[in-house]
Amino acid sequence: MAHDLVIRDGLIVDGLGTETFRGDVAVDGDRIAEIGVVSSRGTKEINAGGNLITPGFVDIHTHLDAQFGWDPLGTSSCYHGITSVVLGNCGVTFAPCKPNDREYLAELMESVEDIPRQSILEGLSWDWETYGEYLNEMDRLPKGINVGGMVGHCAVRYAAMGERSLDETPAEENDIERMCELVDEAISSGALGFSTSRTFLHRVPDGRPVPGTYAQPDELLAIGRVLGKQQRGVFEAAARLGERDAPDLPNTRREVAWMGELSRENNVNVTFGLAHSERRETLYQSVVEFALEENAKGARLRPQTTSRPIGSLYSLHNRTMFDRSMPWRALKDRNFGARLEDMRDATNRKRLIDSVDLDDIELDFDRLYVLTPDRVRYDMQPRDSLGYIARQRKESVVEAFINLNLETNGRVVFYYAFLNQRLDPIEYMMSKPVVAMGLADSGAHVGQIMDASQPTWLLAYWVREREMLPVEDAIRRWTSDTADLFGIENRGRLQIGAYADINVIDLERLGMEVPSYQYDFPGGAGRYVQRARGFKHTIVNGKHFMTDGVPTGELAGVTLRS
Repeated sequence: MAHDLVIRDGLIVDGLGTETFRGDVAVDGDRIAEIGVVSSRGTKEINAGGNLITPGFVDIHTHLDAQFGWDPLGTSSCYHGITSVVLGNCGVTFAPCKPNDREYLAELMESVEDIPRQSILEGLSWDWETYGEYLNEMDRLPKGINVGGMVGHCAVRYAAMGERSLDETPAEENDIERMCELVDEAISSGALGFSTSRTFLHRVPDGRPVPGTYAQPDELLAIGRVLGKQQRGVFEAAARLGERDAPDLPNTRREVAWMGELSRENNVNVTFGLAHSERRETLYQSVVEFALEENAKGARLRPQTTSRPIGSLYSLHNRTMFDRSMPWRALKDRNFGARLEDMRDATNRKRLIDSVDLDDIELDFDRLYVLTPDRVRYDMQPRDSLGYIARQRKESVVEAFINLNLETNGRVVFYYAFLNQRLDPIEYMMSKPVVAMGLADSGAHVGQIMDASQPTWLLAYWVREREMLPVEDAIRRWTSDTADLFGIENRGRLQIGAYADINVIDLERLGMEVPSYQYDFPGGAGRYVQRARGFKHTIVNGKHFMTDGVPTGELAGVTLRS
């Protein structure tokens, strides 16, 4: 009997860390049926041609919550071999939601994650109140990739407490009981876990910290007991690390300690974001050590980090570094073609150059890196900075910015790292098995960052170029490791009986295209998109989803439930 699909003659990397071997993978329905030498033919066959055959990647930190309402592909995640994503990170979700609270939650998401409020309100059906009803709506939506989500503290606390949810006053006993009921409903309905925001960086539109920021440990531990009772679900936090803390980090240690207590008490995984910051040079090392200390006492804490810097993007399409200047602000009111024409005109060009006072700009132009269509790199080489390029050309940085735009027809993008600003801290964190790969933030900060390409950079740079990680371990860390951390069963691995989420990857050709700005959100709002090259085929639940970065039209993604 023929298999539904056979992928032949590839280097099989099973996602579990097993040594790579050459062979075939057969699929029947949505499951892997055979691995090795497959003698039966396939109704459909793909020749891997000696390229890697891997599991689809599992991205555990996204904010695509709204986007699936109008984008069934899950861009830009889908361009980077990602076949499963987790929504609802950092405590911000759209459920539970009373009808009168819809606009509030949309505004909160815009304030925290820079997803346009109007696009959210127009692009979602809002046909739910409970989290279970939200998951039912996700079932109905067409999806190219698999989608699961956590229930967020902001929505839960606001549903239970209203405006009091933003106060510094601790929640009362009946408030906590109501929150636990809402979380229990969500986990029972299939939420992959619970998320909270503790950082003072996340704020509602009026400037106050988001609901849950001031939650006391008794509230958080009570919610943790809901997960413990059900024995499923991960606890995720945008944790308060290094904020308002002394040099010896007593507050950070206490933050990690309550997460360790919650994990031990309830036998659950706890994960939180971690990145290097030059404001506290060794904080990341201390947090890793604190997590290991808690784990030695029985906790299951997993900090998660990125494989490359987290940075802001600037381009002529959206915002530039010079927008404080009146002529540059006026340029934003013109359509894109007219902006380029103004730069070509000698009079306008001079006005743009002369209007900028570089002393008023806080950016270090020697750390503002240039991404062009023929060179997209995130290893922060000095020769890739705008400052260096301007000096080589004997131009000011404003002149260099203008000329680079004219030479690339406006496709150049400028990148400024504000977290994980050096490679050695990234390498340190990736060398620690306790640290998970995540924080790609797909779907968030759509006009400011584009970090969905994390797995592509990991393989292209850290595996192929630097040889810092063996390919088997790099694949494992974006597949079975992330899937298992979130309790996503039978995914992130090439095993007989596992779901057939599969990539065929040309490692030698693997790379990223320059981020592009496009206006495809509801209401015509814009956002950055980044494609990749080298992903030959992506299979989701046994269906052929993408070929060379182009969707086939097959949409076989499902809702992931705990």
